[in-house]
Amino acid sequence: MDTLGGAEFAPTSTYLSTSTCGLLPRRSVEAVRRLAEEIAAGWAGGSGSFEATEAARASFGRIVGVGAERVAIGGSVAVHVGLIAASLPAGAEVLAPEGEFSSVVTPFVARGDLKVRYVPLERIAEAVGPVTALVALSAVQSADGRVADLAAVRGAARTHGARVLLDASQAAGWLPLEAGEYDYTVTAAFKYLLCPRGASFLTVTEDAQRSMAPAHAGWLAAEDLSRGTYGPVEEFARSARRYDEPPAFLAYHAAEHSLALVEQVGVDRIHAHDTALAARFRRGLTELGHAPVPGESAIVAVPGLGYREPELARAGIVVAARAGNMRASFHLYNSEADVDRALDVLSG
Repeated sequence: MDTLGGAEFAPTSTYLSTSTCGLLPRRSVEAVRRLAEEIAAGWAGGSGSFEATEAARASFGRIVGVGAERVAIGGSVAVHVGLIAASLPAGAEVLAPEGEFSSVVTPFVARGDLKVRYVPLERIAEAVGPVTALVALSAVQSADGRVADLAAVRGAARTHGARVLLDASQAAGWLPLEAGEYDYTVTAAFKYLLCPRGASFLTVTEDAQRSMAPAHAGWLAAEDLSRGTYGPVEEFARSARRYDEPPAFLAYHAAEHSLALVEQVGVDRIHAHDTALAARFRRGLTELGHAPVPGESAIVAVPGLGYREPELARAGIVVAARAGNMRASFHLYNSEADVDRALDVLSG
């Protein structure tokens, strides 16, 4: 199986750690270089282009199946989740999986007046109850690559009138998703969406927007940007743009091109590619006597094998050690040769 993306990628390692950070396409590197040189030369008014930001917003929306008016841009998942946490009434119950990524749960805990309850991932749908205000979970778990039963979670939330916050950071770009099926989604784009750190996205349903204030609003949150520069904003944007953070232009100039590449290749095609490589790796690991976490995720984790990460690194193979697991994650720039090379080292 050949790589996808062609000449856009030329890693000098066997890179199996997209769940940590995705590789930047050449077109995105060039966009950053171009803007940086313009800023250095004094030609970039305002240090970047809002057109690039809007192109990235629209592209992300197409990837996850919502209109650009439902997408807010920012710089981190934690800030997006903080907005959602601030919208909940005191005493509200937030239900989350045990071992969930810190940025998804800490803003709720930091409130100090919410009830945050944790259950095993496989039990989260059945744990939703009449007092649950919000279910907060990742589509794909960072520590071990398990994919949540999202249909069951959505069904349970509807039954009990709870909202759902989905972190798509480990999913968007390889796992087909419809963001409109969730009250909120948050996505760090520096993984499978191939963007630099500093680009992240929040989607919010129209109903959820009614109870979420633009708590960090600045002039970019104004409906009419020409009138929002000085003094308080008089009218907030009628779209999710009211929740925007000021864009990190270097990140968003790259994001415009990275997201366009994901669209060009296609998430369905990337999904088939990534999961086929992961399945090949799982089979090989099993033949070597290891017991990888089962499933059909693009992320493969092997409990207790994290200690071999330094050995693999010395051999030029980049994986991650997470919660005691060796975690390998596959994406469009990987091939069967990458899988076989990692298995060869692990067999030694």
